[in-house]
Amino acid sequence: MQTNIPAAVARVAVLAAALGAGVGAHAAAYPFQDPTLPPQQRIANILSLMTPDEKIAALSPDSGVPRLGIPSFGATEGIHGLVQRGESTRQREVITTTQFPQPPGMGATWDPDLVRQAGAVQSTEARYITQSSKYKHPMLMQWGPQSDLARDPRWGRSEEVYGEDPFLVGTMATAYTRGIQGDDPTYWRGAALLKHFLANSNEDGRGNSSSNFDERLFHEYYAAPFRMAFQDGGARALMAAYNAWNGTPMDVHPVLRSLVIKQWGADVISSDGGAISTLVKLYKRYPDQKAAAVAALKAGVNQYLDKYQDELRPALKDGTITVADLDDALARKLRTTIKLGLIDPPAGNPYAAIKDGAAPWDSAAHKAVSLRMALESIVLMKNDGHALPLAKDHIKRIAVIGPHADKVHWDWYGGIAPYTVTALQGVKAAAGPGVTVTYAPDDKDGAAVKAARDADVAIVVVGNDPTCGPNMAHEWTDAGTKRCADPGDGREGRDRESLALAQEGLVKQVLAANPRTVMVLVSSFPFTINWSKAHVPAIVQMAHASQDQGTALAQVLFGAYNPGGKLVTTWPAAETQLPTMMDYDIRHGRTYMYFKGEPLFPFGHGLSYTTFRYDRLRTSAPALAPDGKVDVDVDVSNTGKVAGDAVVELYAAWPKSKVERPREALVGFARVHLAPGEKRTVRIPLAAQRLAYWNTDAGRFDVETVPVKLMVGESSADIRLTATLPVRPR
Repeated sequence: MQTNIPAAVARVAVLAAALGAGVGAHAAAYPFQDPTLPPQQRIANILSLMTPDEKIAALSPDSGVPRLGIPSFGATEGIHGLVQRGESTRQREVITTTQFPQPPGMGATWDPDLVRQAGAVQSTEARYITQSSKYKHPMLMQWGPQSDLARDPRWGRSEEVYGEDPFLVGTMATAYTRGIQGDDPTYWRGAALLKHFLANSNEDGRGNSSSNFDERLFHEYYAAPFRMAFQDGGARALMAAYNAWNGTPMDVHPVLRSLVIKQWGADVISSDGGAISTLVKLYKRYPDQKAAAVAALKAGVNQYLDKYQDELRPALKDGTITVADLDDALARKLRTTIKLGLIDPPAGNPYAAIKDGAAPWDSAAHKAVSLRMALESIVLMKNDGHALPLAKDHIKRIAVIGPHADKVHWDWYGGIAPYTVTALQGVKAAAGPGVTVTYAPDDKDGAAVKAARDADVAIVVVGNDPTCGPNMAHEWTDAGTKRCADPGDGREGRDRESLALAQEGLVKQVLAANPRTVMVLVSSFPFTINWSKAHVPAIVQMAHASQDQGTALAQVLFGAYNPGGKLVTTWPAAETQLPTMMDYDIRHGRTYMYFKGEPLFPFGHGLSYTTFRYDRLRTSAPALAPDGKVDVDVDVSNTGKVAGDAVVELYAAWPKSKVERPREALVGFARVHLAPGEKRTVRIPLAAQRLAYWNTDAGRFDVETVPVKLMVGESSADIRLTATLPVRPR
């Protein structure tokens, strides 16, 4: 109903003064301002006070109702750090924030607790920017974690996701969600919004493409990371993808209401940027923007990143939508406002005080999480003849070569870090004053070859550019983004045309000039580096965009840190090993679970400067009930001379299954630090539900009463121990 606006404003002012003076809830001007009332009662009161125009306006990322003193929780990108580059009219100024490696690097840590810490760092910085007197820029809803799956290495946006395996990605998405939202029983520190639901892993034609696959793959693979983040991590928001599933665009797909809202309890369903328009222009599913906006609202969308207000107002007047439709949408969205404590006295909210003092991204605590993430993300892919670590005592001249040696690339979903350390800077700092470090970005005029020939060791830093150059913001077309100059590169809006590394030619030149060459691959996705694998003594891989990129790399190269990262995708040896790009049925040869032939590097691969032995794979019970759980134990020993991190990877297989199952599937993992000679029993909990398959006829997950083969190894292709676990009815 329409309220008396001057009187309402006066009541809000009285309440604000009372709350600022510490007066209790009895001073509330409206019932919704009383934190002791149930959320649904508070929300009903808010809705009764809002005008129709206010309700429609609140369906944007600006969720506030200024007239009622209800602040907006705001929005920002946030998959590996906040994005406040200041290049759009929505952003008031450039704000530096902690920048972690891109999600493939975060996934490569195989360390969900560290990923949780990163989420906490990000949302703490969001609280500070939202609440500090310096900024007052609301961004408590962070658009992350990215919970899609890297089913194909040609996908241009695979730099945004944790990997190809649903359990690994779901575990990391759950951890990042928990980090963003915090562990207070009443309030959230921030609100996580998962992207992009569902099966969004092609860029070419994504605006009206259809990802086609059956219900089993929906539940077992594509939806699994989202389900885990909602059910295990407490997520309550997601963004619908541009694409369709089996012909129905995700912004209007019935599964939004039937599963995401009704079963998972989602509060916020956001469209993607411009996605409502694609329903008209590209899908040609609706005659105009009004019909598309209405259809999305009725499907469950309650946050628009597109033109919609001028469409919903006449739709309300002509009865196409009702006030009840708006109330249904906003009731869900306002639950986030309440969980963030935005209309409650600050005294009871532990996150309300994050506003004073020095910027948190300058703190030692946030820098420590950043450096640790960068260190743990590095994957040692090859190390023949103990080429690494480098012995500083025996090195006088180092050549650092390559187009990525003196750069820390920004990426489309990364912000501006408070500092960055390039590979060249990191090597110089770690080598010390007694070592001469020369630099050549390429072999123009023979510079790279000369630098390598004159050095004791050559470090060649190659990879991709996450934005395919500096002008990505201006290279959009109706079909996505323009082609990348390098066909082996990709980005949002453009899939890769090749898996070849164009800069491998530079690696060949450097190795010919100096056999003591280390290849550092800073990349967003796999490359078919067959020649390098066969000839280069040592290969190190890491993701882009970490503010501590060079520092972490140098610590690994010189042995101050022993790498323990593991690959999160299968690296094919040739593109011919892959199904066609738009084949979304992963059973046709995608991921380590169904891959055909020998990969160049398997999922879960990663070496160490030490060695580990695995003994006595066993379970806490002789059999598992379909609704039960067991602990899987294995003894892990560091049999080398240096401390290091072992990543224990637990896989399962179903040799006697009556339905088609993967040849193996990750069901547990743990990263543990072991001193030289140390032995530890690593325990991985295993619930029977993790072994379930989707029974399409029954519409549920079922656990077969067949023996399960358990396998522990150092990669999906390097299994060290096996055991059989019977599954029997109670």
